[in-house]
Amino acid sequence: MKHAPETAFILAAGLGTRMRPLTDDRPKSLVEVAGKTLLDHMLDRLKAAGAKRFVVNVHYFADRLEAHLKTRADLDIIISDERAALLETGGGLKKARALLGDDPIWVANTDSVWTGDDDALDRLAAAWQPDEMAACLLLAHMAQTTGFDGAGDFFMAAKGALAFRGDAPAAPLNYMGVHITHPSIVDHESEAAFSLAKIWRRIAPQGRLHGVVMHGDWMHVGDPAARDAAEARLTGR
Repeated sequence: MKHAPETAFILAAGLGTRMRPLTDDRPKSLVEVAGKTLLDHMLDRLKAAGAKRFVVNVHYFADRLEAHLKTRADLDIIISDERAALLETGGGLKKARALLGDDPIWVANTDSVWTGDDDALDRLAAAWQPDEMAACLLLAHMAQTTGFDGAGDFFMAAKGALAFRGDAPAAPLNYMGVHITHPSIVDHESEAAFSLAKIWRRIAPQGRLHGVVMHGDWMHVGDPAARDAAEARLTGR
């Protein structure tokens, strides 16, 4: 049974330091790849997967980001204002908590594009089991990843449960920036600024962190060189 969330939380508040000079006058989410901003790539993916309501956090060049979002008349968009302080992924979700409701939500970074698997988000939604999972992550194979500098994030068990790489020299799977979770996952966190990965490390040994592996090629667009590589890949140039 498919449990596709109707609300999405978009993480768009980061400084985009590694993306300079492209972020000297805009947030990273408004950097363009193949004629479309990174933000719009993700909004369009989530809209196609069934999202109807979008909460977007803003901090760096917040006014410009809000102005861009107003051009998306096709979407129901609410702003979570983080101008006062950067809160990281978990803190951002906690700040937006009252805007998100209590049903499961999509959570998405904007520095992620991919090719070859247009059904990835549908399969993530189909795998999501809200009574059994605290979070379900979309993953990419290391061999089908560009722009990612790590040694892999996760190992996956037969039924999709995830384990962190830990002390292993490498792991075969990367988190690629989109997951489904209960917004209440942050309700008992006392810090203002914290990473969702902190919670994932706590719930993974409990068997409550699961994943789905995408079939396509994932591009992490974190710096200008990665942006150029993603542009070439998406445009065939």
